[in-house]
Amino acid sequence: MKTPLVLIVEDSPTQARQISANLAKHGIRSLVAGDGPEGLRAVDEQKPDLIVLDINLPTMDGYQVCRRLKRDPNTASIPVIMLTEFDGSGATMRGLEAGADDYIPKDVFAVENLMATLEAFGLVAGGGE
Repeated sequence: MKTPLVLIVEDSPTQARQISANLAKHGIRSLVAGDGPEGLRAVDEQKPDLIVLDINLPTMDGYQVCRRLKRDPNTASIPVIMLTEFDGSGATMRGLEAGADDYIPKDVFAVENLMATLEAFGLVAGGGE
């Protein structure tokens, strides 16, 4: 099985590093893009297995990026997980309407929730072994 590649679209270098480090612990390669347009280019060039997408991004928000990815037949099948500080049902609904496959609030459980979601998508092995 090839090593999964996750694209992290996150404008905070600190948070991007934190997510990358957690993915690396589980044997997942990651790539970071600092904004929407850079993220879209990275998807075209690298064809990641999954995208972790922040909503609050400069130039183009995560909803716009997600809608664009889901409209394109070449990228529509790549799972998109929105990871964001915006929580609440309104933000969640907007994310799901934009085509996100999952929506995780940035809270104390964000890393655990992200790992559980990656496990559900078959990118990491179960932690209970």
